[in-house]
Parts: sequence; C-alpha cells; structure tokens
Amino acid sequence: MQAHIRPATGNDLTAINAVVEAGVMDWDLPERVKRLSLDSYRYRAEDLGHLDLFIAENDEGEIIGVAALETADEKDLPQGKQGLLLHGLYVDPRYRGHGVGRQLLDHAIDLARSRNADGVLVKAQPNANGFFAALGGEALTVENPGRDYPHRWWFSAST
Repeated sequence: MQAHIRPATGNDLTAINAVVEAGVMDWDLPERVKRLSLDSYRYRAEDLGHLDLFIAENDEGEIIGVAALETADEKDLPQGKQGLLLHGLYVDPRYRGHGVGRQLLDHAIDLARSRNADGVLVKAQPNANGFFAALGGEALTVENPGRDYPHRWWFSAST
C-alpha cells in the first residue's frame, strides 16, 4: 500500500492521537500501565512547535500512521554522529504489515538527510525490535547500562 505522507497540522491532532492510543493499547504491557501512561504519549498543539510531526494517510484521507522527530541528544548517538531521534512511530493496527511504518521511517531518514544529519536514532519499545531489525536498523550496543536505553536502533542517512 502506498500511503501519502505529509506534515501534521493542529487539525490532525484528534486523529493522530486515536492512532497513538490504538498503538499504545496494543503493546505487551498490563492494561493498567497502558491506561496510566497513555496521556504522556498523546501529541498536543505545542508539540507542533518543536517536533517534526508527520502523518500517513490512505487514499480516503484517513490518518493511518504518525511519526515524530526531534534532534537527538549527542550522548545517545553513535560516537561522532549527528542525528534525529524518532520520538514516536505509530501505525493503526488495521494497517500494520502493509508498509506504512516503513514509509514513515523512510520519510524520517529522508528528513535527516535533508538536514545533513548522519541518520535517525530509534529508542524502541521492546516488542518493536523485530520491526526495526527487519527494516535494516543497526542495533546499538549498550556501553553504559546506567545511561543507555537498551533497545536503540540506528538508521544511517547515507545514500
């Protein structure tokens, strides 16, 4: 399926957050944990000012995926690299397995490239590791267990 990717607007936030909620509620966590943490994953109008938030739409204009990027902290990146952090990537469960997530990640890598960044860093939910591995991500080694998130993936923006 070929989704249409575009920047998000304030008018998209309700639909974006519906996709985020469906994604979070599908995680392999206790229901109570998901309910209590859900609000921290929702996007708000002020996020549009500091995140690159973009959406994937189907042919009917329905929002079926969302991704958000911000500048990555240098200490989280591979040594000597500059990059963007994939703040979130969510695909409506009805559209998983149809290439929407790949298209959103490819868009994020293209954005990094356009900004002369070296790539995109992902701090994945543990159950998403297979997805990022299948897309060719490089699993980053935990060098400092007190600092490094264990499920980090690097996607180079080099062509």
